[in-house]
Amino acid sequence: MRRSIEDTPVAFIGAGNLATNLAKAFYRKGFHIIQVYSRTEESAKSLAQQVEAEYVTELSAVTEEARLYIVSLKDAAFVDLLPGMVAGKEKGLWVHTAGSIPMDIWKGQAKRYGVFYPMQTFSKQREVDFREIPVFVEGNSEEDTNFLKEIAAVLSENVYEASSEQRKSLHLAAVFTCNFTNHMYALAAELLKKYGLPFESMLPLIDETARKVHELEPHVAQTGPAVRYDKNVMGEHLQMLAHEPEMRELYQKISEDIHRLTGRNG
Repeated sequence: MRRSIEDTPVAFIGAGNLATNLAKAFYRKGFHIIQVYSRTEESAKSLAQQVEAEYVTELSAVTEEARLYIVSLKDAAFVDLLPGMVAGKEKGLWVHTAGSIPMDIWKGQAKRYGVFYPMQTFSKQREVDFREIPVFVEGNSEEDTNFLKEIAAVLSENVYEASSEQRKSLHLAAVFTCNFTNHMYALAAELLKKYGLPFESMLPLIDETARKVHELEPHVAQTGPAVRYDKNVMGEHLQMLAHEPEMRELYQKISEDIHRLTGRNG
């Protein structure tokens, strides 16, 4: 009798935001998660309980029984722990989940390796629908690449193969799309607080801005004083930011770049 892909024994190395969401998604789809590792006992134990796995806090105690090892650590921690991570567990397939780390970092450490990169922002406090999340995979052999695609397809309807160079570009674009955009929300929240207004008043605007780019190219969806280079409005805004020099400079530079980009695109 042929075993299903969900019978694959999986171990998670890491229990942060991404690992928590990914492990729970695997668990909901019926995958057999046998162990969770984290240097922090509280994190390891919490995630392990949610996916019915054992937990360990010592790298030397990581199981040798997994067929797939999913490493989801901060970049610096990953590099530090890598030399002692794979020893004795060479039969397994080792993948990391980072957008910015090349696949070849595994070379010389593991025989079978790759990347399993779900491109989304994750928080432990908020669950996401993995069916809509694009998952980019890469493997050092055609067999393992196809294996990772098969696993990803259980979780997501959007599975792609991407090289390390392509994934770096994805990660850079994601920083602009997500991290920088969220920083703008944080700056807006500061301004609104200063004037005694609730950030919640921005939510319909945020939602509509996001919905528009499902139908329009971003440069077409762009509106506001910078598009038409309304110097009167922009000048008033800059004056209001006179006591916030960093925000004032950011406003000016972004406005100039919006005007440049929309002009270039007609």
